Amino acid sequence: MPTDEAFAVEVDGVVKRFGRQVALDGVDLRVRRGEVYGLLGPNGAGKTTLIRCLVGLVRPDSGTVTVLGRRLPDLAVLARVGYMTQAAALYPDLSVAENLRFFAAISGAPGHLDDVLRLVDLEERRGSIVSTLSGGMRTRVSLACALVHRPELLLLDEPTVGVDPQLRAQLWDGFRAMTANGTSIVVSSHVMDEAERCDRLGLIRFGRLLAEGTADELRRRAGSDRLEDAFLRLSAAEVPA
Repeated sequence: MPTDEAFAVEVDGVVKRFGRQVALDGVDLRVRRGEVYGLLGPNGAGKTTLIRCLVGLVRPDSGTVTVLGRRLPDLAVLARVGYMTQAAALYPDLSVAENLRFFAAISGAPGHLDDVLRLVDLEERRGSIVSTLSGGMRTRVSLACALVHRPELLLLDEPTVGVDPQLRAQLWDGFRAMTANGTSIVVSSHVMDEAERCDRLGLIRFGRLLAEGTADELRRRAGSDRLEDAFLRLSAAEVPA
């Protein structure tokens, strides 16, 4: 299938198994350029596996993944992608600034330390050794490392776990500013108020993409005023026998 420049991500018929466990079951997905696309589902639904496919860390058993117009696997596209894992992938013996400089260097792009430190509210901790930081602060450093090279596509796996509500709102303001400048964002979450902030949502369960649309569209489709109830109703008919 030819790629479409309107899309930052194109997933076609992706299947991934780990032994007998089917993690992804024929997923088709499109993420438009400059939008925030939310993967909404419970733990074990397949969200992390799908994101790892998008960054090339997991190779599908079948189907294709195209990112920024390049069919994966393709190392050339990785410098244009930012990826934040659930567990902070940092060097604990280095300072905050040293971690940022390292991740900027391996991306091959200029680092924008001041901007990202301001976004995650860690300007005053730039010299702190990562191992001395709280869990919430490490989450913020991990996000900064994913952003430091100003990626065209940002993949965020549960990005605001352990982050206080005020900073969460600040981070989402920053995400919105990035999409206004053309960055595309894929974010996984099981938090409903965070899902409301996405342009479109994909409801995923048992490795299947059950429904897509805006939060309002999904609520109307399910006949519910609450997004959580809409998810439960839309997924109930798809529970494997």
